[in-house]
Amino acid sequence: MTHPPPVCRGRGALSRPPGRFERRVTEALDDGWAAPGPDAADSVPDSITTSVLPEHARSIITRNDSPDVGFEQSINPYRGCEHGCIYCYARPSHAYVDLSPGIDFETRLFYKADAAQLLERELANRHYVCKPIMLGANTDPYQPIEKKLRVTRSVLEVLARTRHPVMIVTKGALLERDLDLLADLARDGLARVTLSLPTLDPALKRLLEPRAASAAMRLRLMQRLAAAGVPVGVLVAPVIPVLTDHEVERVLEASAAAGASSAAYVLLRLPYEVNTLFREWLEAHFPETAAHVMARVAQLRGGRDNDSDFRTRMSGQGAFASLLRQRFEVACRRLQLEARRWPGLDTTQFRRPAAPDAAAAGQLSLDF
Repeated sequence: MTHPPPVCRGRGALSRPPGRFERRVTEALDDGWAAPGPDAADSVPDSITTSVLPEHARSIITRNDSPDVGFEQSINPYRGCEHGCIYCYARPSHAYVDLSPGIDFETRLFYKADAAQLLERELANRHYVCKPIMLGANTDPYQPIEKKLRVTRSVLEVLARTRHPVMIVTKGALLERDLDLLADLARDGLARVTLSLPTLDPALKRLLEPRAASAAMRLRLMQRLAAAGVPVGVLVAPVIPVLTDHEVERVLEASAAAGASSAAYVLLRLPYEVNTLFREWLEAHFPETAAHVMARVAQLRGGRDNDSDFRTRMSGQGAFASLLRQRFEVACRRLQLEARRWPGLDTTQFRRPAAPDAAAAGQLSLDF
């Protein structure tokens, strides 16, 4: 006997499937002796407390050579994300620490305790070549725990002091706290922000992104950024067939009115465990349209649920993908939005910090 997984209030995932690297997997079975309810072995509690632990990394800058991403360097201050977006392509990364990409990804979080010190050390290396750094490539740098831990803030302080270009993608309204640093960087062409906004529908947003800022708050943040002189763009992501694809023009219009100057979109991606989690979520919240959604996904992904090809994984393939691309381009032209994901930033103003050991000893740098 099987029962649909219960919805956990304020969380996106409905279950805790094992990560793909776990050596031992357990499965709960209903033997018929107990009626399903909050105490059933396979249930998810009504509320789950978030746990946060420090993660001591040996380096902080991640290099990337994917041709369709648009940046080569990134920093992820956190592992896991409390926003709980069910579609998040970063969920499978929790499997690398033997945790579930499901509920664990939203509730068992890690932060880079010494992020600022690591960054200072890496930037001081005489072999370091300045290229824009992306914050938020994997998990959101402005998720709720940042308010207390201030890891992202500490990273931005180092980047501002060294005049290092930075790009940020987020759906967290907490970014407004760091407007002073971003405005300072933006005056020299060293910063730009992209806000992720898949839907304007409050009810759908609460299911898709339960702990992220509302669409209204993100649009307000766009206004604040634009008024402060910080270039801001919108990332319509993910575009979910049947559920959100009809909103693309509306999201672009609202963003342009709020001050966005550029726009991009990404089609829904379902790598690894995200596929199972998203299907489970669909069946629980949209049982009448779940089959339609997945059939359209298959049309866009060459008959599969996911496509890892660099040429098509962001935008899909086939007639529907072509139509979506045309709609997006037409709307951008009409609204005078630059249809680029990450417009360039200046790298010539970078000031290499003194090596930590040399600075502590009062020595001069020997870099030539």
